[in-house]
Amino acid sequence: MNAGGSALVIVSGLSGSGKSVALKTFEDLDYYCTDNLPVDLLPDFVRSRLRDNPHGERLAVGIDVRGRSDLSQLAQWRERAQQYGIQAHLLFFDASDEALLKRYADTRRRHPLSHQGLSLPEAIARERELTEPLRQQADAVIDTSALNVHQLRRRVITEFALSHGDGKLSLLFESFAYKRGVPAEADFVFDARVLPNPHWEPELRPLTGRDAGVRDYLEQQPDVVRYVGQITDLLDTWLPRLRHDTRSYVTVAFGCTGGKHRSVYLAERMARHAREQGWPEVATFHRELD
Repeated sequence: MNAGGSALVIVSGLSGSGKSVALKTFEDLDYYCTDNLPVDLLPDFVRSRLRDNPHGERLAVGIDVRGRSDLSQLAQWRERAQQYGIQAHLLFFDASDEALLKRYADTRRRHPLSHQGLSLPEAIARERELTEPLRQQADAVIDTSALNVHQLRRRVITEFALSHGDGKLSLLFESFAYKRGVPAEADFVFDARVLPNPHWEPELRPLTGRDAGVRDYLEQQPDVVRYVGQITDLLDTWLPRLRHDTRSYVTVAFGCTGGKHRSVYLAERMARHAREQGWPEVATFHRELD
């Protein structure tokens, strides 16, 4: 079996460390995702997906102690994955005991090992013991102790999802609110506060730049049409020049007052244009929404 252009990301780690956020992020990047898959079902799952998509597919799978299977089998299966012509990357999420205890206190969720009669600290310690072999095998370990959801999503996108592609330059289009500061990591920053603001239209205020009503409103504004045209010309001219740079991705950021309407619309609009132009990896990140 030849997997063509397929990729497989195995998401594992401690409960409460951000695995669900990571899988949702991969899903937003058009990976086919499934969570809580027992290790012994992984070969059949991959074979099934590759059989249905012989030209290749991007997969992300959550595997952890909830599957109640022998996690040591994962190392053996990763070796077998080479037979399918697919490289299986293991991404492990970790966090300090203090951070995990606080998250469980905030969410009031039960730890998956609590059924064994363990206290929460004991369950966390036991899970560390069970998953340590996976941590040692991981291609990347992300400690989420000091990260919020937005920061975690961005790290998954930029440090793993985009940077583990085929070596070609990838693009991240980001929206933000100026009142919360300009993203320090942005390569290009464009100010959309000069454009008409949908916030002042009562029926549009609860919506975002992802919604058709906001898109229709903005695309009827001559200033927005002119702005989009000029930004498109600039990016089409200069982004290809960066393909020969050593970086793996470029961040293009759009800011407005609240980071909800204009900036979101522009990030989505330019990401769509980039995909139409054939860029291999394009992602969006909306700091005030995601």
